[in-house]
Amino acid sequence: MSKSPSASAEFSVREFFARFPNERACLEHIMSVRFGGTTMDCPSCGVETEFHKLRDRRVYACPHCLCQIAPTANTVLHDTRTPLVSWFYAMYLFCTTRRGVSGKELQRQLGVTYKTAYRIGMQIRKLAEKADNFDALLSGHVEIDEAYVGGRSSGGKRGRGAPNKTVVVGLVERKGRMVARVVPNAKTETLRPIVHENVAPGATVSTDELLSYGLLSKDGCRHGRVNHKRGEYARYVCKSVTFHTNTVEGFWRLFKASVRSTHVSISPKHMQRYLNEFAFRVNNRKRVNAMFDLLVGAL
Repeated sequence: MSKSPSASAEFSVREFFARFPNERACLEHIMSVRFGGTTMDCPSCGVETEFHKLRDRRVYACPHCLCQIAPTANTVLHDTRTPLVSWFYAMYLFCTTRRGVSGKELQRQLGVTYKTAYRIGMQIRKLAEKADNFDALLSGHVEIDEAYVGGRSSGGKRGRGAPNKTVVVGLVERKGRMVARVVPNAKTETLRPIVHENVAPGATVSTDELLSYGLLSKDGCRHGRVNHKRGEYARYVCKSVTFHTNTVEGFWRLFKASVRSTHVSISPKHMQRYLNEFAFRVNNRKRVNAMFDLLVGAL
């Protein structure tokens, strides 16, 4: 038997299909993630036994009392007519790409209709949001930066003043977790509750020169600014503290490049879901295989 790829290593397409060649392999993996495997104490008769898969059904049964367990019940895979291998491959693509997967790309890769591909993509984004739900606050040194995504009709104005822009704000703990939110505006009264909700008291915070970030010093954070308008992109304070927003700005560059090239455009209605998808990949980038299992576990 070939060794399973490690959680930190990215397994290839060939390794993926060797691991999940058919419907049964996918079902057994869901059973493993959700119930710890096919051997368990039967919830009906209480006997420890190995549940056996029923032919032509996504169901496992106890050989003693015939109690049935459906691994896909109460999940996005419940009653789906799309093969589980296709769902798993779509999740694999979401975990291994940096710029996301469009509905048209899923349509080509899976050989399904665009309507089906779009639905699969949106359901996987829901799983990513569920799997990336952490309670821990961002601490240490946190970078915060706002961005403006989309908008600008043909021949129209570029930049922050362009019409129909979606305002987003990102918070990232250096060498740690990323949080991204859609906001109605970048005013102090809008940003303050987001900072309180996600940043630990006493954290060191780096921002740009936006006046709205003046709230941070008053709220107990060690706050440092870099003035981009004056060409300042990093400010060295001491060996352990350098104020800059390069990490969070790198996230926005990748996200905007994906919107332009992969997705072409994203409506404000669904922007948060796409932000959650990208944040999920950033937060789990060092463990690709574990990222895949997180999506399966979120079922």
